[in-house]
Amino acid sequence: MQYKTDIEAVDALASSYKALSKEISKVIVGQEEVVRASIISLFSNGHSLLVGVPGLAKTLLINTLANVLDLSFKRIQFTPDLMPSDITGSEVLGDDRHFHFNRGPLFANIVLADEINRTPPKTQAALLEAMQERHVTVSGQRHDLPAPFFVLATQNPIEQEGTYPLPEAQLDRFMFNILLNYPSYEQELEVVRQTTVERKVELTPILNAGQIMEFQKVVRKIPVADNVMQYAVNLATRSRPNTERATKEVNQYVAWGAGPRASQNLVLGAKCHAALHGKYSPDIEDVRSIAQLVLRHRIVVNYKAEADGLNVDKLIDTLL
Repeated sequence: MQYKTDIEAVDALASSYKALSKEISKVIVGQEEVVRASIISLFSNGHSLLVGVPGLAKTLLINTLANVLDLSFKRIQFTPDLMPSDITGSEVLGDDRHFHFNRGPLFANIVLADEINRTPPKTQAALLEAMQERHVTVSGQRHDLPAPFFVLATQNPIEQEGTYPLPEAQLDRFMFNILLNYPSYEQELEVVRQTTVERKVELTPILNAGQIMEFQKVVRKIPVADNVMQYAVNLATRSRPNTERATKEVNQYVAWGAGPRASQNLVLGAKCHAALHGKYSPDIEDVRSIAQLVLRHRIVVNYKAEADGLNVDKLIDTLL
């Protein structure tokens, strides 16, 4: 749908977000912040990393998101023996004696990469290349991935045996690092009520692929005031140790700070956060609201921070 003005488009995005949240809440109890962050990264044309213990409905959330957005969905369970061709696809010899490309599970609008740290670096690299380039190359032939293309990868923060942690350069490809926490007592009670009886929920698609891509363009066009952009860039640059803008805590506790991609995602995420809440331009509060999501996986603390019980989130609080 074409909107007459950018203001009309932002209003439509805000109302669509409310409708999406309401529809998702039919299935997902609580987790409002996780839903919001996932939708922001989707409309910003980015990818997200979900970190949480098993049983917090990560797969259900992503599947529900795909249903209300009327998008195709595939789930890939990453294992130590998974090869790049298992996810991208491969050439197979057909009955006509010609090779044909057999598409892998990456060819979907929303891809759940479950336990991405359980597969070898070669397969991780194939996924991350597809995320960046939006296409895969097999036997010298380029195959474009469907648009929109959105990867939600999950990691289990507890069990680390037999895992292949993502290098910082690959983590940087994800726009957001989203933490899933345990539900409250009341929320867990409601989850048990809903899931231990015969219950079927009919979800109504709110948006389609064309509308999502239109909204992704709208987010890019939202203007940003100079002071907001300066605040976002200042936030990223202050996280880099042994530089002129670094804070005392950063010099003491940080091994590596956030790169320029963090500044870009802070601004882009703030634009989308503002639009979802009916604002036509982001302010500093919008940057602050998504700062943890953007910086959490881009700042590497040193052994002194661990010894003093300072984690990355507490360090970002000192920057804010």
